[in-house]
Amino acid sequence: MKHANACTLLTLAATLLAACSATPVAVPAPPPAPVSAPVRMSPPAAPAGVPAAVGAPNASMTTSVPAHLDPNNPISIERSVYFDFDDYKLKSQYTALIERHAKYLAATPALAIKIEGNADERGSAEYNVALGQRRAESVMKALKILGARDTQMEAVSWGEERPRTHGHDETAWAQNRRADLVYPAR
Repeated sequence: MKHANACTLLTLAATLLAACSATPVAVPAPPPAPVSAPVRMSPPAAPAGVPAAVGAPNASMTTSVPAHLDPNNPISIERSVYFDFDDYKLKSQYTALIERHAKYLAATPALAIKIEGNADERGSAEYNVALGQRRAESVMKALKILGARDTQMEAVSWGEERPRTHGHDETAWAQNRRADLVYPAR
């Protein structure tokens, strides 16, 4: 009996000494919190006549899709800021949209976007390019104030060259006076 207790104590002591070794053990850092929405995917079905694998998961699998690629996420859906005629001041109704994008960019520092300024067809081509640039830069400045980094954003202008709606009335022009936040496709 004493022999069994002595062996147990020796084994325990050897285990503790090994755990207290002078060699440091690297502890991996926790992964960063994902800024993405989970997407549920069904596992592939077994071919006809083949039984499902034993122990195969019954629930659907989950994978993460970045918010800017998720078609149901506001980051992906709401990407345009509209302006009044001949103006580049941000309207208060776009505050929440800009805050949402700034927080997303701040939480995803490796992500870079373009802010594309646009104008309606009225005015000269040169004037509309300059106005589109001022619109893009006003959105960029607001995003920066709210936490996005300069290195994540580029302001460009298309002037009147990329209308959202073709038409020669106020309804069409209002759709074309905008700045779009353009995220990478991947």
